[in-house]
Amino acid sequence: MNISARITDERVLDVRFDAASLIVDLMDGRTISAPLAWYPRLARATPEARAVWEKAGGGYGIHWPEIDEDLSTDGLLRGAPAVSSR
Repeated sequence: MNISARITDERVLDVRFDAASLIVDLMDGRTISAPLAWYPRLARATPEARAVWEKAGGGYGIHWPEIDEDLSTDGLLRGAPAVSSR
């Protein structure tokens, strides 16, 4: 009997936005989409500031230096919105 293991690679390949969503492509071909409203710093930022991102944490995170925002692919896959600070 053959058992095939699912190979996943949750590192970030690309990041983009549409009018209402953060969209993250992963190295294994999956795409994660989350409401931009879940991430207030990103939602308030200009499109130009959102476009300046870098991979962090060995490729498992995203950092926006102009916005001071950090997200992980683990959190995105779990559907975890940003922790609000009131």
